[in-house]
Amino acid sequence: MHDRRRLVGGMFLLTAAGLLLLLPPVVYIFNRDSTVFGIPQIVFYLFGVWLALIGGTAALTARLEPDRAEDEG
Repeated sequence: MHDRRRLVGGMFLLTAAGLLLLLPPVVYIFNRDSTVFGIPQIVFYLFGVWLALIGGTAALTARLEPDRAEDEG
């Protein structure tokens, strides 16, 4: 049970970090005329954050055990 609470807390922190990283003032920091591998820096940042959030979610949910529903009957 304790381990499940830590994973749920990690999911909350991942969500909060994603929200903060995608706020316009933070995103505007990367709105420059430079490119990374031929991709504008802001697009590279947005897709990088998006992929990192997906990877973090996949890593956390892989460790999460499914809920055990009690059979009523």
